[in-house]
Amino acid sequence: MGKLKQAKEKGGTIELPDGSLEKSTITLNLGPTHPSTHGVFQNILEIDGEIIKSAVPTVGYIHRAFEKIAERRPLYQITPLTDRLNYCSAPLNNLGWHLTVEKFLGIEIPKRVSYMRVIVMELARIADHIVCNSIMGVDSGAFTGFLYMMKYRELIYEIYEEIGGSRLTTNIGRIGGFERDFSEVAWQKIDRFLKEFPDVLREFENLFVRNRIFMDRTQGVGGITAERALSYGFTGPNLRAAGVDYDVRVAKPYCRYEEFEFDIPVGKTGDCYDRFMVRDQEMWQSLHIIEQALEKINALEGEEATVHHADAPEYYLPLKKDVYTKMEALIYHFKIIMGEVEMPVGEIYHSIEAANGELGFYLISDGGRSPYRLHFRRPCFIYYQAYPELITGSMISDAIITMSSLNLIAGELDA
Repeated sequence: MGKLKQAKEKGGTIELPDGSLEKSTITLNLGPTHPSTHGVFQNILEIDGEIIKSAVPTVGYIHRAFEKIAERRPLYQITPLTDRLNYCSAPLNNLGWHLTVEKFLGIEIPKRVSYMRVIVMELARIADHIVCNSIMGVDSGAFTGFLYMMKYRELIYEIYEEIGGSRLTTNIGRIGGFERDFSEVAWQKIDRFLKEFPDVLREFENLFVRNRIFMDRTQGVGGITAERALSYGFTGPNLRAAGVDYDVRVAKPYCRYEEFEFDIPVGKTGDCYDRFMVRDQEMWQSLHIIEQALEKINALEGEEATVHHADAPEYYLPLKKDVYTKMEALIYHFKIIMGEVEMPVGEIYHSIEAANGELGFYLISDGGRSPYRLHFRRPCFIYYQAYPELITGSMISDAIITMSSLNLIAGELDA
């Protein structure tokens, strides 16, 4: 006891009278097991009791080298790689890639295709926010809200299935448009979602927004200032929660977003509660955008009212029935499938407002059949760099809900 009384604390160690050092903190691995970390990544924490003194993040456990794989694939075969980035909103990744390629190749997209894409992208945004906000509830001890919301994420997945045949890793659409028009069942399910989901979202809000336990667990926790968020490169809901109203759909419109009216929800403190509220309000805005897109589609006339792809035969796969009966369609099908169409020389960066923020694709072409270089700008990779700063000085339980509020997706960390 006498030695301990005379000891001097230095950082995470205690210097004893004899000059030796004794550790005063505990090293704890937060992850890479999935249940606590929302993905396969690790934080090496130094804790004093339950207080986090420092954190060192580690990624790379599921690194799949997608950017290098893309350098050996023709453009249309890269689409399935994008699914595996943020797999909670895969269609946003798919369509972001298609928009990049179309911008690079100068392909003009029909209005109807743009509006159909807006519907799919906003449904994907809602699905992503459903996961993020309901899991925040789970991590604060409230499981009921998760059960209420998952039914309607399932309905969104059914819509994906009607449109593209898949549910989680969707591979929705093609360069130039969609592989087929939306079925009547898809339109019916979209209408059902718009009719039923608002009541469920209100019920979810009633469970959380003014819930004293949830407020105590999230307000003042994991906060970041606008200046710090900008210095890290934050975008999306996490930046808007800090008070910056930046949205790619408004700053650099694509898919005719400039024709839509919607608000940009903005917070003040950048804490977990503000991040929750920004995503909650964005779901209402997405519903409003989808309703507008349906009105715009119904207002189209003539050929514009039926087209589901652009006139880009060198990049858009022809209909299978045409491949079986028309020589020109068979030639284009063969050239696209075998990757025989060379790209123009050049480079381009294009980004969209994905569910987590600015998702960008930087494409460099040397004129070959595959990209010379392709880089994905993944929002989660940027947020995760700030995570140690957000949790230092907090408790372990706060670190978990802070991770939830950032919506860290492991597949987006490792490209």
